[in-house]
Amino acid sequence: MGKIAFLFPGQGSQSAGMGQALAADDQSVSETFKKADEVLGESLSSLIFEGPQDILTLTTNAQPALLTTSMAILNYFSRFGIRPDFTAGHSLGEYTALVAAGSISFEDAVYAVRKRGELMEEAVPNGEGTMAAVLGMDRDKLMDVTETVSAEGNPVQLANLNCPGQIVISGSKKGVEEASIKAKEAGAKRVIPLDVSGPFHSSLMKPAAERFEAVLDSISLMDAAVPVIGNVTAEPMKDAAEIKNRLIEQLYSPVLWEDSVAKMLELGVDTFIEIGPGKVLSGLVKKVDRSARTFAIYDAETCEAAVAALKEEKE
Repeated sequence: MGKIAFLFPGQGSQSAGMGQALAADDQSVSETFKKADEVLGESLSSLIFEGPQDILTLTTNAQPALLTTSMAILNYFSRFGIRPDFTAGHSLGEYTALVAAGSISFEDAVYAVRKRGELMEEAVPNGEGTMAAVLGMDRDKLMDVTETVSAEGNPVQLANLNCPGQIVISGSKKGVEEASIKAKEAGAKRVIPLDVSGPFHSSLMKPAAERFEAVLDSISLMDAAVPVIGNVTAEPMKDAAEIKNRLIEQLYSPVLWEDSVAKMLELGVDTFIEIGPGKVLSGLVKKVDRSARTFAIYDAETCEAAVAALKEEKE
C-alpha cells in the first residue's frame, strides 16, 4: 500500500453553493461554517451558500470561503479514519493543508487568510497587475521571456508551475501583455488572460508580504504533525519557524505545484485525495503522472465513493 496525500484547492475553485448540501445534512460541517462566521464577525456562510458569485470571488472573500469549505469537507471525510502521510495545497490551499497537518488552528487560519486577501488586494491598485496562463511552453523558455520583459522595466514572472505545459505568469499589466506576445512568438500554443484582481505570486506582492509578517506574528504556528509539501520549495516542511518564513515568501514566489506532485510521488505517494470544491488539482496530478490514483471529494457522494474504494483495497 502506497502513501496518501491530501490536497487542497486554491483560489479559482470557489462557487456559490459549495458545501451547502453537506452543511444541511451534517452538524460538524455546519459547525465549521458557523465558526468561520464567528471569527470574521460576519455571515461568510451565507455568502458561500447563496452568493452572489462576483462578491464571493473577491480575493478577501474567496480566501476564507475556500479554506472554510475545504475544512468543512475534511471534517466530514475524517470520520472515516483515512489519514494522510503528507498534505499540500495550491497557493491559498497551503493554509488548509497546514490546518489539516495540525500546524495552525482553523480559527487562526480563517483570520490569517482574510488578512492575506486584504493585503494582496491593497498591494497593487486594481487594474495595474494581472496574470495569464501560458499553455504548451517549456518553463526555461518561458523564464527567458519573462526575464527579458522584466529587464525592460515591466515586471513579470512565472507564478504557478501547475503541470507540464501549463504555467501561469504574473506581474504588471504591461509586463504580462508583453510576455504573452513574446511567449506566442517563441512557440507557446495558447495564452489565456486570467480574470484575477491582482498579480499574485509576483515581485509586486512584496509590500503585502512585508505587512503579512505581522499577521503571522499574531497567531500561533506549531510544528506540523504531518509533513506539508510547501509551494515555495516543493519540499516537506514540519518546523513552525520554517513554515512561517515560507508563508511570507509564498506571496511573491512561484507556486511549484508540478514539482510538489513529483516530490510526493518520489516519497512514495500513489493516492492523491483532493478535498474541497472542484477537481482542478486531481487533473493536474494526472498530467504529472497518469498512473497516480486521484479522488476529488466535494460532497457526501464523492466522499463515500472514495472511502469504499480505499477500504476495499485494505481488505
